[in-house]
Amino acid sequence: MLLAAGAVLTAAPGLVPAARAQQATTLEEISVTSVSPIQGRPAAPSPAQPPAQPPAPVSARTTGVLPVVTNTFSPVTVIPQERIARDQPRTLGDALFDQPGISSSTYAPGAASRPIIRGLDNARVRIQENGIVNGGVSDLGEDHAVPVNPLNAGRIEVIRGPATLRYGSGAIGGVVSAENNQVPTFIPARGVTGQVTTGYTTVDNGRLGAASVDAGADGIAVHADGFKTATDSYAIPGGIQRNSATESQGGSVGISAIGDRGFVGLSFSHYDALYQIPGGEAEEARTRLTPNQDRLLARGEYRPLNGPFEVLRFWAGGSVYRHEEIGIGEDGIDGVQAIFKNREVEARFEAQHVPVVTALGTLTGAVGVQAGRRVLNSQLESFLPPTESRMLAGYLFEELAVGGGLRFQAAGRIEGDRLNSIATQFPGTYLPDGTDPASYALTRRFAPKSASIGALQDLPYGFVASLNGSYVERAPTGYELFSQGPHDATATFEIGDPTLRLERARTVEISLRRAEGPLRLDATGYYTRYTGFIYKRDTGNRCDDDFASCGSGDELRQVVYSQANATFYGAEIGAQLDLLPVGDGWAGLEAQYDFVRAQFDDGSYVPRIPPHRLGGGAYLRADGWFARINLLHAFDHTEIAPFETVTPGWNDLRAELAYTQALDPAVYGATEVTLGLQGRNLLDDDIRNSASFKKDEILLPGRNLRLFLTARF
Repeated sequence: MLLAAGAVLTAAPGLVPAARAQQATTLEEISVTSVSPIQGRPAAPSPAQPPAQPPAPVSARTTGVLPVVTNTFSPVTVIPQERIARDQPRTLGDALFDQPGISSSTYAPGAASRPIIRGLDNARVRIQENGIVNGGVSDLGEDHAVPVNPLNAGRIEVIRGPATLRYGSGAIGGVVSAENNQVPTFIPARGVTGQVTTGYTTVDNGRLGAASVDAGADGIAVHADGFKTATDSYAIPGGIQRNSATESQGGSVGISAIGDRGFVGLSFSHYDALYQIPGGEAEEARTRLTPNQDRLLARGEYRPLNGPFEVLRFWAGGSVYRHEEIGIGEDGIDGVQAIFKNREVEARFEAQHVPVVTALGTLTGAVGVQAGRRVLNSQLESFLPPTESRMLAGYLFEELAVGGGLRFQAAGRIEGDRLNSIATQFPGTYLPDGTDPASYALTRRFAPKSASIGALQDLPYGFVASLNGSYVERAPTGYELFSQGPHDATATFEIGDPTLRLERARTVEISLRRAEGPLRLDATGYYTRYTGFIYKRDTGNRCDDDFASCGSGDELRQVVYSQANATFYGAEIGAQLDLLPVGDGWAGLEAQYDFVRAQFDDGSYVPRIPPHRLGGGAYLRADGWFARINLLHAFDHTEIAPFETVTPGWNDLRAELAYTQALDPAVYGATEVTLGLQGRNLLDDDIRNSASFKKDEILLPGRNLRLFLTARF
């Protein structure tokens, strides 16, 4: 009904008064940078206007508008800065949990919650900041936090489909990219610009503050930002979720030289946190983790005046990460039970060639090279021996505009991966047979190859359709190959398989999108066939802290990394419809729906898949005010893997009221201030996440009110 009404308004604009039709919500084209190495041709620079400019200022008339990206072949979800400032998420998982097609692990809500895209997580979802991998160990275990705080992000981009070829094996399921200005790319028009935000949440006595500032003159730009958050253990219906308190802090500084033909810059950032793990034995042992990371990032761009390339770009970064897992051990003493260390470097260089006019149309493209190295080291009761991974890859993207609003894209990637560690040969039953499993040094080499082709077609009334096909190979990760012991925080005894093969995925997806006029629509359907899908298989055995206890222990679930053919298919739909003019804005309706069905060839289901979700509501956006009420319903999740339990459905009723006031900076020192109140889970429903290892042990937060304030200058 919603889409039908939108079609009527779109096809028959005479039904809307002419004056109001001209005032319909109009958004500038959303520019995303992570999707493709082929970027729009840069405008001619001038000394008064440096080559890179800051994001457009937030407008109260566009607050809450569904952001739809229509100029990309692959579907992209964008969380803009104004929504981040209103929702004030403490993790990337919090920021994305309710987006169509996206969920999160919610292992430790508000602290360790990694995004899940189309039912895929960990090794298949790459998390990066400003184009470089984030450098933590969140992919090793759901209890590990992502060392990226979204509070100071300019936007969050989520990329699925063929565009992930730009980033390699670890992005087969998707890319979550936090974009900010840590390496400055513009000089503010007034010399300085920034934002300060603060908030309070009732469900956990949560406090937070974040600030960022950019300044520059005479070709030099500088950036600084910082954040600090703290919560107590959060409330759930009828009580408190014990051992769920969190705190985090961090910040960054950066400097760039900006000229007529490009920029080059450097930044340093620091992140540290302390958070508890709720539920089960982790709660009883008072388990808490202490992630700490230092990160260095360099970026640059150069636009030659002539020659075969119109833009040259590079990214290079490195990080040092460490966390301790602290709790009460088997000896009854509260102390460090495990230590994880990760040193990671990555670099990428891209060259975009000048457009080439052919008989078929205009050809634009870019070639790239990517290299990386990762060294993982763990101590005490950890489950992974020291592991080194190296990667070197090359890729090519080409786009052909043939006219009539029709464009084609083809991309290819070839990669070389090498992994070194200590492998252990366990019995085929994964139960002790009276002898110690043999261990030996092992080096595995893989050469994954990937390719994609897509078409993008402009349609009448502002609609854009795309059709994509891709073939992607993924090399197993070090922990999928070499895991061999207890992981107490996740209550699992993890066993890798050193003989794993490449994982292969063949995907077809079709999208229909619209970003202009009273109806905004973002809809995608997809089908993926996996050969050799790698997953954590629960054997049904239970272990204590060593392999000899497997079969007779009871503390840890034994999970084995295994391979099987699988099929994933699903859809993700978001829509908004401006219905009634109010003041200088609109009142309207919104709706969303998403599902993923994931099944092995033998008829069993893939573990920990998000449920079907359906949501909708109404909004008002006018005269500086934004009001919204929305209900998101998750259906019972009954398509469960062996040893899983059914997850009951839930309802998340949400409401928001906010006011944005423009100010005179000469008088107030700020250009705009937003004050608002937001409610989540207003029905105080029992919410369990079917994609979480902890779903039977913990509830997600109960009724919550958030008061927030943001000032921009």
